[in-house]
This record gives sequence, structure tokens and C-alpha cells, in this order.
Amino acid sequence: MAAEPVGTQQALTGMSALTGFRIVEVAERVAGEYCGKLLADLGADVIKVERPGWGSPTRAMAPLIGGDDGPERSALFAYLNTSKRSVEFDAAATHELIATADAVIDDHSATWASEHGVTAAEVARRHPHVVFCAVTPFGRTAPIALDNAVGLNVFHASGWGYHTPSHADPDRPPLKGPGRFLTDYEGALDAALCVMSALFDRMHTGRGEYIDVSAQAVMASRADCILGRFITGEIAPQNRRDDYDQAGPATSFASSDGFVYLYMTNRAHWLGLKTLMGTPAWLDEFEDDWLEFGVTPQKVADFRRGFADWMRDRPGADTAESAQGLDVPLVPVNGAAELLRSPQYRHREFFCEVTHPALGTSAYPTVGYRLSATPARIARPAPWLGQHTDEVLAELSRPHTPPAVRNPQLKTPNDSRGGPLQGVRVVELTKVWAGPYAGKLLAFLGAEVIKVECSATPEEMRAYGGTDINHAPYFLSINPEILSVDLDIKTPRGRDALLALISRSDIVLNNLRPGAMERQGLGYRDLTALKPDIISVSVKMWGNDGPLGHQTGYAPCFAALAGLASLVGYPDGPPLGASMRYGDSTVGAAAAMSAVAALLHRERTGQGQFVDVSAVEVLSSMVGDCLFEQNLTGMLLGPDGNRNPDMAPHGCYPCAGGDWIAVAVADDDVWHRMCGALGAGVLAARYPTVDARQSNAAALDAELSALTRHHDAADLACRLRSFGVPAAKSATATEVIGDEMLWERGTYRFVSDRLEGQRPVLGPSWLMTRPARIERGAPILGEHNDYVLGDILGRTDGGNR
Repeated sequence: MAAEPVGTQQALTGMSALTGFRIVEVAERVAGEYCGKLLADLGADVIKVERPGWGSPTRAMAPLIGGDDGPERSALFAYLNTSKRSVEFDAAATHELIATADAVIDDHSATWASEHGVTAAEVARRHPHVVFCAVTPFGRTAPIALDNAVGLNVFHASGWGYHTPSHADPDRPPLKGPGRFLTDYEGALDAALCVMSALFDRMHTGRGEYIDVSAQAVMASRADCILGRFITGEIAPQNRRDDYDQAGPATSFASSDGFVYLYMTNRAHWLGLKTLMGTPAWLDEFEDDWLEFGVTPQKVADFRRGFADWMRDRPGADTAESAQGLDVPLVPVNGAAELLRSPQYRHREFFCEVTHPALGTSAYPTVGYRLSATPARIARPAPWLGQHTDEVLAELSRPHTPPAVRNPQLKTPNDSRGGPLQGVRVVELTKVWAGPYAGKLLAFLGAEVIKVECSATPEEMRAYGGTDINHAPYFLSINPEILSVDLDIKTPRGRDALLALISRSDIVLNNLRPGAMERQGLGYRDLTALKPDIISVSVKMWGNDGPLGHQTGYAPCFAALAGLASLVGYPDGPPLGASMRYGDSTVGAAAAMSAVAALLHRERTGQGQFVDVSAVEVLSSMVGDCLFEQNLTGMLLGPDGNRNPDMAPHGCYPCAGGDWIAVAVADDDVWHRMCGALGAGVLAARYPTVDARQSNAAALDAELSALTRHHDAADLACRLRSFGVPAAKSATATEVIGDEMLWERGTYRFVSDRLEGQRPVLGPSWLMTRPARIERGAPILGEHNDYVLGDILGRTDGGNR
């Protein structure tokens, strides 16, 4: 199916999606800087405030390129700070700059905020018109002992660490997940979504907002359909490392030239695989429906052994291409080098060349969403320290005029729940997880999200694990605050109703198979004939075009193709991949964020656009610094256990009862405090410096493991934190759903439930001054027919056939 047109509107308008917005970035950690990067590459003027003479701490983080000791050596800083301006300002000048801003990004602790006059109360008093967003490891409401927490602690406190990798060996440590900064990037996605949504509200009302994003809450939210079943008691977690896994043979297999990932869940996949393999006799031992009704550990082991023998001498990419032709989700496990050479990535220009004044020219990863009228782009390399100080000081004497609304189109919803996106209507043509998750986030921000369903062919998630289509736990977990209308769009009346609804809406969101929207006459061109300023958001595995755009797959396939799986594993071992549940919800968050970016552009210009989201590219961006590092240095990256070039020790260590503790040490002072807490003076003397600890990482891990293995993990984590050491117990599923911080923040909350009155679900990862009300559970199929067909469309017969 042909791709949707990229369009020429940007050339006509000269605008990017966020042109005209001034964002002040006082952040100094990866999460805040990545949030700023997302906004800057979408066109916002992001002014990075740095410490005079020192700059951001990320300027000293690995990898450092070149031999001098200047502040421009960090490839990480170069990646995180594209398209921004840098100023060296003191506190007084910073507040003067904030007074001219549309939004501020921060990632410091509550203690720092109090010391620098940027608490919620102080911001409301001094800068009531500014959108202020803090994105921190555990939120501004967390105890002081968590102020210095890092991504490893968050990953394990959120439950993802304990369940990574899938099919874990319980005797080996849990792994940190792909790359170094997964939780930071995830937190930044939600922060950017919230900032843009609050800017939308500010355009209409002139008021600011205070946003508090917890990366731990973000990560918990990304597991909503898993934790949602556990928290209600519909499925009891076993507190095993495989609690997040799916039964079946999905895993990586060696090929003649690398690795492939196979994911199968149903009869159709199985029949396709049999054809691919030439129906060898040993497959007759498996019933054709065994993946749905007969999965046992023995069958899984037998299949994996046989398929491994078959796959070992075959080329990965060619075999995967043949499999895709049979609708079998077999994909190559790509590394950074494969991505740089990928004809799909070349076609979609995922990498772009940028010349940095100190690091030279290299290929930078971009983003996983293509906005047809206002594409994200790297406007310039990361700035050198203080490069724009004089320039910005001169601008302070001139008033900043924030972007204004051209043609207000806010709807009046039936249920005014508040929130920054109140008055925005979204039509959701989605299924399973990624698309519905995007709709959920928009609903949590106040949008009216209407899911179009058909009772004759209910969405898959309504069929899994429940008593009937209205009480399926997966669906109930992912769809709170969503409205449902029952329309058979294959009939004239149903189709007419859908088209009429779209003509009265702002955003159409879909994650259907490639070509499905176009075959139904719902492609972007068709939708613009209905409503010229419509925003159409499409989520596909590879996006909507390119030589591989016809392929489909599932989240573990996205991760394998995107370069994530190749980074997860033990040193010198095979790629084990991220948790097989990771990916869909991240893609949904990126889709929601890019939709709001397009919405901001429409409010100022009256122009809609097509937003083309590639799931694989979104996940590649979650390890963007790793891809950039390999492109820049040429050094191949692979599984690295829990290693971190800026911290040692940095890992997961055994404790009593089969538990684990995640510890990260950034400097020698923290190391000596840790040894003091453990009574390990000999260890402190043996590895006194970070260089000594990095050079002997394996021996150090072994000695630490001997010290920790008899301690209670929770008690030890608490003790280490009291000594100023970033530490967290690797939380089981039960511990995540019982986490007091998440309950107190409202990450877990109760919504209406038609069986028991109330049902716990995962709410948003953010706190706001003026949040949307969230109290309605997932809808009964067609529950809102009267409202949609009557109140919105003005039909009196209620029919849809």
C-alpha cells in the first residue's frame, strides 16, 4: 500500500510543530535533558541554563571523545542537547528568564527545588503563567533518601528489573534492560506529553501548570495490562522472575549470521511456521492449536531444541523475510550496525548527519514519528557551554509573545472532567495495546476519547481472560475513561455514522494492519475530504512506508528489530532481550505525544496533518545514545550485563530468600559510604577508585555478592539509602502493586466497575495542579451509543446498521 504523502505544508508555513514556544531547561540529568531534546527537535526554542564555568553534569558523562579535558567531549551530552541554546546564568538571571518562558523543564529533587525557589507554591506565586514540569526518579513527593536515585534503582523499583530478561535463569542476576537510560527516556516521554498538553491549555486560558512526573510511576504505567490483572486479584502473581512472561516458545535463536527472534501465539502462526520449515516429521508431535490450548514446559523445550537446530545454519534476515510472507512473526535481532545499513531506516531517514564542532560529523538517531507538515528535525548540534549567553541576555529586554490560537475548536464534552486537553475529541480505531494505550493517556489528560467498536467482531483484548467481552481484565486495565460506540462500519449506516463522527473530531488514532485504513476509505486523503484540519495518527510496526512497511509483528519483535534486544544479556553471552512485555505502551506514549504536537500546530495555523508512527523506530530512540555512540566511535556494542561506564559498582546483587538488590555507585565518596554501611573496609581499600572498580568489575561483583547474599534485600536497601547510596530492592509483582509511594501518588486508583462497584487500575504517572478527573472504568461495548449518535451526531433512531 502506498505511503501517505509527506506533504509540503512545512515549506509553506516555515514552521515546526512547536515554533514560537520558549522552553527554559534547568534540568541537569538525562530525563530532563531528553525531554528538552524532544521539544527542541519539534521546533521549540529550548534554552538550556548551565552552571557558570561548569556546565551540566552530563558534559562529563561517558563516552568522552578526544584527549582534552574540555566540556565538549561527551557524546552523551551531544546526543541529548541537539537543537538547544546554552546560557551560563546565575539564579537571579534564571528567574528573569523563566518569567519570559512558556514552560520550564526541571529534573532536580524536591530538596533542590526548595533551595532554588521552584517548588509548586513558589512557581505559582512568581510565575503563574508558566508551565513547569519536574521529571524525577520517584517524583517530587518521594522521601529525601531517594533524592540521588538513578535509573537502575527505578527500573528495579518499578518491577521491570526483576522480570528482565524474559525466561530468566533464577540463579543469575536480573538485568538493567536495554541501554543505560531507559527509565529516563520513558519519564521524558510522559513529561514532554504533559508539557505540550499544558501548553495547549495555556494557549486557550493563559494559565500555567505545575507537573510532577515520577519515572517509577511511568514504568509501572507501561505495565498496565499486566499489573492491572494482578492488582484486582484476577490473576495471582507467583513472585517469580517469569511473572511478566507469556507461555510459549518465544525467544532468540542463533542463525548463521547472527540471531533471530521468533514470537508465536496462535494456530495461524504455527501453520505458517510449518510451511516455512517444510513440515519436518518432528513437528507432527505438536497439535496445530497447541500454542492456544496445549503449551507445556516440555513442549516448549522440545520445540526450541528442534527449531534451534533448523535455524542455526540459515541466514537470519532472509529466513525472516520468508517467514513474514507467511505471516510468521520471525525477525532478525538487529544491532546498531544493521540499523545504520537498514534500507528501511535509510528510506525513512531515521538517521541524519550532524556536524558537532568538537566531535565531528556522525549519524544521529532521530525519532519514531513522522509529522507530515512539521517533521521533527535536528536544527543544530548541541551547543558549547554558554554559546548563547549574550544572545539570550539581549533578548530579555524584549517581550516574548507566546503562540496564539488561530481558530478555537474546543468541543463541549458530555462529561466535563477538566484536564489540559478538555475540549479535544479523539476517535480511536485501535486494538490490543499500543493504540489503546495512546488513547488512554490522552483521556487521562482530559480529552474525550471515543473507541469505535463492533459487537459482531469485538476487539481481541475483550476476549482474553474474562467472563465475557465486558469483563476481560486486559481490556479493563487499558481502557479506563474511554467511551465506546458500537458501529458496524461495513454497513452504509455504520460507515456514515463514523464519517460524521470524524468530521466533528480533532484526532483519529489507529493501529490497524498496514493498508487497512486505506482499504476502508479512511486514509489521510479521505479524512481531509471530511475535515481538512483533521489530525490522523497511524501506528504501525515499521511505519506506513518503506521496503519493510508491509510487515507486522508484536512488541518483542519491535525490540529485536529496533536494536534493544541485542544490548540485553550477560557479557560475552547471547542477546537475551528486554522483557517480552516491553514496547507496546512505549510506542503508545510516543503516539500520544506526537498527536499533541500536531494539535499545537493546528491551533496556531488551522492545519491538520498525518502523523506516521513507527513502533520499531520509537524503540530505537529508547537506546538512541547507544546507537549514536556506535555510529560515532565504530565500536560494536553488545550485551553488557549491568555494567555502566560512569558507575561502579552498578548491578543487581543476591540477598536472602532469592531476592535481589540494585545498587549504583557514582563516585568514590559514595563507594566508601557503601563499604562503611556493609562493614567492608577491606573492600574499600582494595578498590579505592572508580578506575580500580571499573577495571575489576567482575571480581568486585563477586565479592559484593558474597557480602549481600545473607541480608534481607528491603532492609539492606533502606540501610544503604540512609548512608546516601542509591539502592532499591528488585521488586516482585506483588511488591510493585503494594508500593506505598505509587498508591499515595494516585498511580494506583479506583474507578467504576459494573461487577463490584470499584476496580483498581493504573492511573497517570503525573500529578498536576488541575488534573483531569479519572473515575470511570473501561466501557461496556456500545455503552455510549446514545451520547455519540444522539448528542454528537443528532440522530434520533439510535441505529448503526
